[in-house]
Amino acid sequence: MSDTPNAEDRSLDELRHEIEDIDREIVELIARRTYVADTVAAVKEERDLPTTDEGQEERVMERAGENAERFDVDANLVKAIFRLLIELNKVEQRESR
Repeated sequence: MSDTPNAEDRSLDELRHEIEDIDREIVELIARRTYVADTVAAVKEERDLPTTDEGQEERVMERAGENAERFDVDANLVKAIFRLLIELNKVEQRESR
């Protein structure tokens, strides 16, 4: 028997609170990713490397799809989110140069 209550045993308020916590964690992870991406941009600028690295972008998208499958999440949704993150990082990198 599991210690985790099933959906029927949990109130709507408890479930919504859990979603709020998850949303905060997602934003925190996006902030961490953005910080690291900014650091990558600084290294690229120091080394006079191009903003765009298509090979790296392909690897990120491949990992996103693999992780989606591993967690049984729609791969198209996950890839769309990662595409947006990548594009936002590229815009920031271009603007900072």
